Amino acid sequence: MPTYEYECKNCHYRFDRFQTISEPPLSRCPLCKGRVRRLISSGAALIFRGSGFYATDYRSEEYAKKVKEENKSEKRKDSKET
Repeated sequence: MPTYEYECKNCHYRFDRFQTISEPPLSRCPLCKGRVRRLISSGAALIFRGSGFYATDYRSEEYAKKVKEENKSEKRKDSKET
C-alpha cells in the first residue's frame, strides 16, 4: 500500500497515511479539522533487512576462505612496503 504525505493548510501539521491507490485523498486534518493538501513525495525506498540481501551472503565457504587468504596476503605486502 502506498504512503501519502499530507500537510494541513491551517496548522501546517504534516503527516503520512497508508492508503490504497483507489482511495480518495484525505481532505481534513486529524488535529484541527482544517483542509489538507497532498504533497508530492520523493518516492519509496527499498529497505533490505536481514541476511540474504547481499551478494556475499550467497557465497560458498570455500569462496569466503579464499577471500580471507587474499586479504591477509595483501596486508602483508602493504606492511612490507611501508
